[in-house]
Amino acid sequence: MYFVILIAVFIILGGLRVVDQYEKGVVLTLGKYTGTRQPGLTWIFPGIQRMIKVDMRITTVDIPQQEVITKDNVTVGINAVVYFNVVSAERAVLVIKDFRHSVALYAQATLRDVVGDVDLDTLLSARDKIAEEIKKVVDEATDDWGINVSYIKMQDIELPADMKRVMAKQAEAERERRAIIIQAEGEYTAAEKLSQAAKVLSSMPGGISLRTLQTIEKINPDPSKTVIFALPVEFMEGIKSLSQTLKHKSDN
Repeated sequence: MYFVILIAVFIILGGLRVVDQYEKGVVLTLGKYTGTRQPGLTWIFPGIQRMIKVDMRITTVDIPQQEVITKDNVTVGINAVVYFNVVSAERAVLVIKDFRHSVALYAQATLRDVVGDVDLDTLLSARDKIAEEIKKVVDEATDDWGINVSYIKMQDIELPADMKRVMAKQAEAERERRAIIIQAEGEYTAAEKLSQAAKVLSSMPGGISLRTLQTIEKINPDPSKTVIFALPVEFMEGIKSLSQTLKHKSDN
């Protein structure tokens, strides 16, 4: 009698299982699927039934760096991360073996196919769009496995050394082009301002001559040095006109 009770207690205690909140338990009875257990305390018949726990949380899988040839025959190294979660514990256990590894391999193959259909410029400028296209293909394929792919993130795109040098030279040439344009625009603006200033000075008697004297003064700030300039006759006429104007104003 005690022996029977002992066996019953052993079976009861041995069959107790705890399914965590983020898990589901797939139960197989003599190798056949018989149900899925929800989170909490549950019981299976030891020796006859077994339970496979499946994590339902979002999981990440790294795609190691792959050498991929783009449409314009440039070899690049790309690595990525796949974010996915199980939506059907039964299918994830019964339909596919090692769904994590399978998702990683399928995403890797899809990445090669999609990147191989675009050129380098598109790959660099539309990285998120390409990643979304890869995600759609992988998500559709893994739907039968009970897997939902949230998104795929392309992390690094490694370019060949010679391609890096070419792109660096191109960027440098672009910077020089922009600098020349900015300098030319500055000179054009300065020329317009000088033209306007010249018109104003020309409208004043002796204005140009007075401005010339101010410029000469700035050229030779050291009084111990002597600078000789050959001034045109128009300069002296401007000075004379300026003096007459000032004298006229003082008389009035």
